[in-house]
Amino acid sequence: MLYYLFYPLREYFFGFNVFKYITFRAAFSAITSFLVAVILGPAVIRWLKHMKIGQHVKKVENGVSVWNMHKDKQGTPTMGGVLLVISIVVSTLMWADILNIYVFSVLFATVWLALVGFLDDYLKLKHESSKGLPGRLKLLSQLLLCVVLGSFLMIWPSTSDNFTILTFPFIKVVVNIGVFYLLFMMLVVGGASNAVNLTDGLDGLAIGSVVIAATGYAIMSYVTGHANFSDYLHTPFISGTGELTVFCTAIAGAGLGFLWYNSPPAEIFMGDTGSLALGGAIGITAVLIKKEFLLVIIGGVFVIEALSVILQVGSYKLRKKRIFLITPIHHHFEMKGWEETKVTIRFWIIAIIFLLLGLSTLKLR
Repeated sequence: MLYYLFYPLREYFFGFNVFKYITFRAAFSAITSFLVAVILGPAVIRWLKHMKIGQHVKKVENGVSVWNMHKDKQGTPTMGGVLLVISIVVSTLMWADILNIYVFSVLFATVWLALVGFLDDYLKLKHESSKGLPGRLKLLSQLLLCVVLGSFLMIWPSTSDNFTILTFPFIKVVVNIGVFYLLFMMLVVGGASNAVNLTDGLDGLAIGSVVIAATGYAIMSYVTGHANFSDYLHTPFISGTGELTVFCTAIAGAGLGFLWYNSPPAEIFMGDTGSLALGGAIGITAVLIKKEFLLVIIGGVFVIEALSVILQVGSYKLRKKRIFLITPIHHHFEMKGWEETKVTIRFWIIAIIFLLLGLSTLKLR
């Protein structure tokens, strides 16, 4: 919005020319979303407490008692994803090109998944249980999002040529899979959304990892939307995707603002409202800039968390034996005696290493 308000004024004062630069707007997008989250945080926390919207801690998880580890979290305000989504949307609308189709797409997907998460959190609170929206309905909502948004982007003139292609890390190969891309999109967006949801189990763990991954995709978006950089790095150039840099830095800034209150001991949790929206936001960004497979690397922590659950369930069904003490894997390390903050910080370190590995693939092609 500010881009359209101030950039035309460059004819009267050259200083307004800075609004042309994505790097300038991306930096202030991060600052704005951070400030919105920090400023609104206390009011949101008070409102959630007033509405008695508190975390329900499971007594037993997968046959293992977890009450003693997390009993202090009982009643902590949840559904803090509302704060995150407001911060991201406000900042993006302020600093991004709001007429850009890619910006519209990521905002649409983020709000859609936030509403799904909100319903899930609401049902948990209503029934005073850890069970909210059935898993099949979550998957159905994610599938519907991908079908609706994906079909639209497949026929939209400025996106139809590149939308159904696949690119791969390390190799200069581009494959067009046509309409089957909708299924692949569901795997990416749904997988990312649910993986972040599984990671959200310790104070600061999920949001810190999201900030790191969003920073990586901010860089990837800028490169993909910059003709010279994409040509130099031999990655497909997709005009207009540079604006997603502004969106990704909004996620990073909002995440840092949320971490201000979510750092141990957390004063607020994001709930499914936040985790489903943030995971989906990163997933849809990866889809739009054609860096889907890099999610496995840049989002390595989320992949590890999801794989730990898959392996645990598979092992128990096939062998009646558990691989880990408890899943997701961050709880496994808690059961082994690691302090919660130690688990969180070590996972952040791993996330940074994965980010560096992911960024290295830009040149290793």
